[in-house]
Formats: sequence, structure tokens, C-alpha cells
Amino acid sequence: MERRTGRRTLWTGLGIAAVIAVVAGLVWFKPWALWVDETVDEALPTTGTSAPPSAASPTVGTSPTTTPTPTGPTGPVTLAQGSFISHEHATTGTAKVIRLADGTHTLRLEGLDTSNGPDLRVWLSDSPVKPGRAGWGVFDDGRYVNLAKLKGNKGDQNYSLPADVDWSTYPSVSIWCDRFDVSFGAATLARV
Repeated sequence: MERRTGRRTLWTGLGIAAVIAVVAGLVWFKPWALWVDETVDEALPTTGTSAPPSAASPTVGTSPTTTPTPTGPTGPVTLAQGSFISHEHATTGTAKVIRLADGTHTLRLEGLDTSNGPDLRVWLSDSPVKPGRAGWGVFDDGRYVNLAKLKGNKGDQNYSLPADVDWSTYPSVSIWCDRFDVSFGAATLARV
């Protein structure tokens, strides 16, 4: 009788441990994320510059004022861009570094299409983009900047580049799974 009670306790303990392991595995891996798409459709950001003052009708005895013509481009300018290649998961789209009219820089992902996953990030890296398995884990080998959590695995989205980061020293963009230290896809930023 004691032997049966001991076995029953052992099997109950093993069953509880197995349930805990399965639940923990599901929470850690989040396999359902692979079948759930998050689409983002952000427009290219605008700047906070104020509109020029409206021209008032000149009064008698004054001459009308003229506003100087701006020199150079006043709108967004693409400085670098590249197409995504697939790594751990099929990934397509374009990454662009854009200088806005106020001089700030934005990383824009256009037409992004990749798998969803746990803890996906947008990284700038100084590591080169390599095709195939050789490129899956290189982006945390050198210097990198974790810009933000990926807003969505599909669509167009913008990520502000910090003013103190020289983006030109980071020639690669990776959709990085921080949970498993692997790149879903990456693009080389080539100057245009």
C-alpha cells in the first residue's frame, strides 16, 4: 500500500512538472505569434516647423516684405537605402534613412513583410549583412543600436534616429529577435 502511494505521488509530481514546463515553454516561445500579423501603415513623418507668416496687405507708406527663397531641399531626402534579405524567417521590404526638413533623421521601413515573433526589435548594426545561416546571428557581435520594438511585422513604419547616433557608422538594419538572438531579416544601407 505504501508503495502505491509513493508511486502515485511521484507520478502526480511528474505530471505537475510537465504541465509547468509546457506552460513555461508556450509563454517563452509564443508560437501563436507566427500566425498573427500586425500591420502598420505610417505616413512619412512631418516636421514641427511653423508655417511662414501670412503676408499682410501693405499699408500706405510701407513697402511689402519678401521672404527669402529657401536653398536646397526642404522636404524629406533619402540618404541611404537597402532591400531586406531573409534570415531566420522570410523577410522582404526596404529600409531607408531619411533626413527630414528639420534636420532630424528617421529610419523608414517600407513594404516590410516578415513573420511575427516574440520580442522583435529594429537594430542598426556595424556588422555586414551576410546571406543564409551565416548572417543569422552576427548583428550583436559588434556595435549596434536597438532603436525600438518592431511596431508590426507588415507595412510601412518609422523609427526616429537619436541625434547622438551617427547612423553612417551602422551600415546594416536587422529585424532582430532579442529573445533568441537571431535576425529574421536584414538590409545593407547604401548611400544614394
